[in-house]
Amino acid sequence: MTKTHAIRLYEFGGPEVLKWEEINLPAPGPGEALIRQTAVGLNFIEIYQRTGLYPLPLPLVLGQEGAGVVEAIGPGVTDVKLGDRVAYASGPSGAYAEKRLYPANRLVPLPDGISDQIAAAIMLGGMTARYLIKETFPLKPGHTVLYHAAAGGVGQIAVQWAKQLGATVIGTVSAGKVDLAKSLGCDHVLVSGQDDIAAKVKEITGGRGVDVVYDSVGKDTWDGSLDSLAPRGMMVTFGNASGPVPAIQPLTLAAKGSLFLTRPTLGHYIATREDLLANASDLFDAVLSGAVKVHVNQTFALKDVADAHIALADRRTTGATVLLP
Repeated sequence: MTKTHAIRLYEFGGPEVLKWEEINLPAPGPGEALIRQTAVGLNFIEIYQRTGLYPLPLPLVLGQEGAGVVEAIGPGVTDVKLGDRVAYASGPSGAYAEKRLYPANRLVPLPDGISDQIAAAIMLGGMTARYLIKETFPLKPGHTVLYHAAAGGVGQIAVQWAKQLGATVIGTVSAGKVDLAKSLGCDHVLVSGQDDIAAKVKEITGGRGVDVVYDSVGKDTWDGSLDSLAPRGMMVTFGNASGPVPAIQPLTLAAKGSLFLTRPTLGHYIATREDLLANASDLFDAVLSGAVKVHVNQTFALKDVADAHIALADRRTTGATVLLP
């Protein structure tokens, strides 16, 4: 039995429901590894889970990604060994902890040159960016993209990578983040809540519209996103920062240009270990080559994660935020 601390959640609600407590961990079971965590990523989906928009069984420890060192392994584990630096993303939940158990075959060994904080900052957002721009709608030179929340954690990675792939990027940001979006490589920057997004996009593209919209904002940008697409364009909705998108009739897609609509999630793109390692390796290569630059712009002590949730919800963060156990 290992004593450690974690943030536990007993009810859905505001940041005040996040409780810092001592917990006991059993020895790793078959296929499991015990990780001493050195950095934990913070993601908007954890706010959805905390509030109950995406309900999980209670009580629970939140957290989707982290990095650290393997301290113990259970029977049958061959994918990692004691002392390995590793990182992970996606389920099972439980990253808000000093130590945790995790399926060993879902751990990714970290290469030299990728720090623990960078790994914790990029695993979920970086692998999300990778599947969006290389698999959901594979970007090629000549494509034009509308990317919402271009200054966010996923957005900063996706915009840089999209430019490296030769796409023209129109990014939307909140007021005050225009210069940041430009520094990432956005060819055009629009301000959410001020600009008429669809009208501006049509102006920029000579009336054609964009080939693809990547939208993690949800309800507030939904109509403008559809109206920004060129005929046979693809709408990729992958988050609900402003709330769930409304129901849509298939005929709406026909009326707006025989559009494609997809609602992807990372889990389906890294379901096998082979896919997981390929995605992570491609991401690490992009960071190590300098094609994608990652900045951890905020850190919080893990026990102060409630403050981190408030800052993220208020859109007072840019880039990546990391929790330090």
